[in-house]
Amino acid sequence: MSRESAARPYATPHAPYAPHAPYVVAVLYCAAGALAAVSLAGTLRSGITDPHVALAFGGLIAVGELARQGAGAHPGDREPAPLAAAGALAYALLGETDRHPTSHGALQVLAVVLAATLAGAAPRLAAGRGPVLDHLVRRLLTVGFAATCFQPLYNTGALARWPGHGPYYALFLLLLLALTALCDAVLRAALARARTGWPYGPLLRDELRGLLGVGSAICATGVVIALAVAVAGLWALPVFCVPLLLTQFSLRRHGAVRATYAQTIASLARCTEIAGYTPAGHARRVAALGRAVGRELGLSEPELTVLEYAALMHDIGQLSLVDPVPAGATEPLPPSEQRRIALLGGAVVRQTGVPEEVAAVVERQADPYRDQPLTARIVRTVNAYDDLVGRFAEDGAHGPYGPLRALERLRLATGRDYAPAVVEALARVLARGGDVR
Repeated sequence: MSRESAARPYATPHAPYAPHAPYVVAVLYCAAGALAAVSLAGTLRSGITDPHVALAFGGLIAVGELARQGAGAHPGDREPAPLAAAGALAYALLGETDRHPTSHGALQVLAVVLAATLAGAAPRLAAGRGPVLDHLVRRLLTVGFAATCFQPLYNTGALARWPGHGPYYALFLLLLLALTALCDAVLRAALARARTGWPYGPLLRDELRGLLGVGSAICATGVVIALAVAVAGLWALPVFCVPLLLTQFSLRRHGAVRATYAQTIASLARCTEIAGYTPAGHARRVAALGRAVGRELGLSEPELTVLEYAALMHDIGQLSLVDPVPAGATEPLPPSEQRRIALLGGAVVRQTGVPEEVAAVVERQADPYRDQPLTARIVRTVNAYDDLVGRFAEDGAHGPYGPLRALERLRLATGRDYAPAVVEALARVLARGGDVR
């Protein structure tokens, strides 16, 4: 199992494309393709300026791509190759080397970044370890934005007049990098929206929140490299890149720890299935479908993680029962019995060392939905849906409940048991093919 699948054992179901996705993806891909073609043609026609500088930064970007961690190893992974991103931004903002002006322009920056990124990603592509097109498109568009804003101003002498070479120059670089990071967040959220159909607002919010972590380190390192090379020459590259490289390896280790943690929770969740208290795959289905509903309702990544863990362990309180519930379905039980099982489950979850929020969701899933947090409302609704459809699956094609009748049953109970907004979000997810049975 890859680290990507291990970190999130039960991936969120979603449609492969939103209805408008082909247009969004096509526009971004065409824009990146046009930039790549123009930059390569312009660089081949005029030749490479300062080839030793281009080679040094190209090598740095390629090394960063070779050392990249698995994209999506855990929800906090906003940039799988921070060293390559910092090197590309530094080259886009490079005006001098060892106090000598450079004369490369924005087209050469894009050509070098394109060639170096492809060279660094070649082993990954050869091994079949995942696509890189979205990553390359974002890299070209964001670096192109930074280089287009900086290189013409520098080469025409506008930056020498204002802000000059004092502290305002560094402030200008930081401001430009902040705009570049914002551009990258918008692009990443747009591609994720196009690929998954999830709401754009929460996706963009998660991307902006991620900029406060490794994104700020990438921007700061890019500025420092550009300023250091301007004063000390290319010798500054390894000196100022080592800290970010070590950070990248630390993030990889952190991702491995999170993957192991997630797999431990998934294994605990299967205890009820192994003991015969719940049907096989019930926890997995509730976790996957619950995460999709959470996305639909705009939950952030940390909230989605809590929701997923709680959904995986929501039935663990059934281990205290002397006689298993028929088919493991708690939905038909009296409210008092549901609440007792939920409280016992919360007590068990607290012994596993998971965050307090997870245990709170597990023990509150049987409360009146108006008193529940949103995550508990989602777990309760999705669990009831899976119980109802599971009863249909056991009874055969002529059983009392199918997906449509299960949704109808949930809608009829929205006045007392289930939150209407959650039921409607579940219906939208199912309409896009989100049922993981």
